[in-house]
Amino acid sequence: MKDPNNPPQAGDSNDSLSETEATAINAPVPAMGGARRAVLRGLGVVLPPLLTIVVLIWAWNAIENYVLAPVESGIRQTLVWSLADIRDGIPEGAVREDLAIAEAAGRARGFTYKGLYYVVDPTGRRYLPGHVVQEVDDEIGSFGPAAIAPNTATAYWDRYVQIRYMPRSIVVPVFLIVFISLLYFLGRLFTGGIGRWLLSTFDATILRIPIVNKVYGSVKQITDFAFDDRQIEFNRVVAIQYPREGLWSVGFVTGNSMREISQAAGEPMLSVLMPTSPMPMTGFTVTVRRSEAIDLDLTIDEAIQFVVSCGVVVPRQQRIDAPSKELPAKSIGLNEKATITQTV
Repeated sequence: MKDPNNPPQAGDSNDSLSETEATAINAPVPAMGGARRAVLRGLGVVLPPLLTIVVLIWAWNAIENYVLAPVESGIRQTLVWSLADIRDGIPEGAVREDLAIAEAAGRARGFTYKGLYYVVDPTGRRYLPGHVVQEVDDEIGSFGPAAIAPNTATAYWDRYVQIRYMPRSIVVPVFLIVFISLLYFLGRLFTGGIGRWLLSTFDATILRIPIVNKVYGSVKQITDFAFDDRQIEFNRVVAIQYPREGLWSVGFVTGNSMREISQAAGEPMLSVLMPTSPMPMTGFTVTVRRSEAIDLDLTIDEAIQFVVSCGVVVPRQQRIDAPSKELPAKSIGLNEKATITQTV
């Protein structure tokens, strides 16, 4: 029990406190931010596949709206023009429908001509085969919950062709086969000879147009990096002191540089691509002495991830807390400078 006449002073230890009070004071403070870290880790797991799906859906919507829909509409209109049986009046020799039967069915009088029954379209001025109207009305729900019946004979035939000859279950697979085949043949055509010359001429023409050249040039850089199989073949990943001594950058070795530069330097040289974050398709080509480059235990994909993430994603074998294997020390000439040429 505490002595009321001798209260604890500021310098007294916890021995003067009760056991409960001392335990409460010395108890570790719970780590804050655990929930936030869990949410961030969850986002790190969910976002990559989610963004991949979003990008794929965006790409498909763009292809569907700007390629598939116009082609599909053009083919459908051609079929409607060639197949549509629409009559502006009752032809000679046609047999009019009995008025009582038509009134009982709640429709205008139609007629039979050459064994085919015709009904009046919603405008009341033209006639079309009854089976077309019947099939379209029966399948109206396949066009969506908000779809309404067509209001003209031509619109009925358009829907009929879509149902009978061009359902999406057939159109989409056929379109994908034709589209991929077309891309294949275009790729083969423009990879050499006159095709490559035509493509270069087209690019040069577009790049001369103000404003358009900015957009086209940026888009072409991205597509060339993502899809062109003639991309730079990296030999290995190295670290060099760039842009000045004391600052280390990760680069990709692309070759042995030029003979005259090696002769001037008096030793073998390397051509190194120094990518920029977070867009590794841009950067600088650096010509550096081979003795100044340190080979890194990284794959090309790991190095690209490191650059794209601005250094956040560090490969497991390169983390400070990970067990590392001994690498031979390299002698680096700090007083020798690299010759830098900006990539075109």
